[in-house]
Amino acid sequence: MAEIFASELSASAKNLFARASLSEVNLLRIALMTRERNAHANRHADRLPSTIGGMTKLAYARAKAAGIALEPLLRTADLTSHQIEAPQTVIRVRDQIKFLNLVAAALKDDLLGFHLAQTADLREVGLLYYLLASSETLIDALHRAERYSSIVNEGVSLRCVDSRFVRISFHCIGIGRHLDTHQIECTMTTVVRICRQLTGIRLLPDRVRLMHHRPRNAEFAKVFGSNVEFGAAADDVTFSNNIRQSPITSADPYLNRLLISYCEEAIAYRPRTRGSFRSSVENAVVPLLPHGKARASEVARQLGVSQRTLARRLSEEGLTFSELLESLRSDLANRHLADRTLAISQIAWLLGYQDVASFSHAFKRWTGKAPGKARAEYAA
Repeated sequence: MAEIFASELSASAKNLFARASLSEVNLLRIALMTRERNAHANRHADRLPSTIGGMTKLAYARAKAAGIALEPLLRTADLTSHQIEAPQTVIRVRDQIKFLNLVAAALKDDLLGFHLAQTADLREVGLLYYLLASSETLIDALHRAERYSSIVNEGVSLRCVDSRFVRISFHCIGIGRHLDTHQIECTMTTVVRICRQLTGIRLLPDRVRLMHHRPRNAEFAKVFGSNVEFGAAADDVTFSNNIRQSPITSADPYLNRLLISYCEEAIAYRPRTRGSFRSSVENAVVPLLPHGKARASEVARQLGVSQRTLARRLSEEGLTFSELLESLRSDLANRHLADRTLAISQIAWLLGYQDVASFSHAFKRWTGKAPGKARAEYAA
């Protein structure tokens, strides 16, 4: 059975790659450089991270097929139908995250990003996919994914660790990780699918870690194996070291060199993405909350700035540290309450409160209702 599966995967990879003529690759290059020039037009601004919006387009199509009214969702996410349908536009990563969350709620699909990644045509990744598919070995492809993944999405940085194991880690850049569930799950699932597609082997990770909380799920185990950890300290996928030299079934060294030159051209053209300082602070605060260490002094130390600089840079964005902390806790509280496997006492601990009473008092201040009542409303 395993041999048949491997044979089918290998044939599928070859067929997919065979469809990419040189003229098609050149069209992809033109589309890529057009997007880069559009982004470069805003080089004088502190540009928020952008993406080609593949996940947004998949979610849009899924919602449209289900008969969901899309215009209200688009407006809420600060998007337009033109952005979705135009092939060479870029969208802000924060808008993609917001739209995915809205579509997931409308479809009542809490695994939307995970589901989208399983049915997507991998060629929709664009020029990056063909670059990976023309690499010689899997480790070569992963290192190229690390260098060039920002061409697809500037808000998620991939890092490849090649040592006693092979680990691909995912890092949010310029966006707050606490609201990003579907995008990160879609990205991780897509990477695992690409590894399998390119090698013709059903590679199974030794371990998968995700920072957000979610009850154990049989669907995840079916795709990633049994060692899936939620509420982890990092987002990463770890494989055994013996996969590193797995040959790519569609390797083409000549095409690969050409595509590397295109990708180098693209990232050289790209302006530096800064994003908001707020998102950097939020990403530093979240892991400190359960340990009661979410203090301005500790966050400043982790970010490598003085406490005065921390306050000044937040002030430039119209915020104080205490306001950011309150807003972050409120967002996380609402997300955690939707997860019925988490007791309210656990949620209080995750948010850095010493007891349930303190959390309940804060939640009533934010929403005017008790946590238990809010949870009942989510369930309804």
